Amino acid sequence: MYQNRISLIGFLGQNATTHTANNASFTVLSLATKSSYKDKKTGEYKGQTEWHRCIVWGKLAEYAKTLTKGAHLAIDGELRSRERVDTKTGAKQRVWEVRVASILKLDRAEKAAPEETDNTDFNPEEEAA
Repeated sequence: MYQNRISLIGFLGQNATTHTANNASFTVLSLATKSSYKDKKTGEYKGQTEWHRCIVWGKLAEYAKTLTKGAHLAIDGELRSRERVDTKTGAKQRVWEVRVASILKLDRAEKAAPEETDNTDFNPEEEAA
């Protein structure tokens, strides 16, 4: 049995971008995750930010292209690698990407403007009775 699954929670570093290759369109997300630890010698907290290139295909790509910089996301998918040739040096490079299977937006719901809210009082205890 084999398993290739990755789950990431982080923030978008830039707006989603859409690309086309071989008559198929896809969306690219740049997701930042951060880990931190306390340095035992200095007592200071040190952080390490990792950037993940996330590729979204199909109908999910249509949703993904609406995501903007700063969005807080949970992403599940597979870790994939591919070889590419650097256009400047001609050297082969191995690129690691996340092929996205699901996206969950973790941002809090935006507050409605005062004129959009319903002025009726809601008491959950009365509703339950």
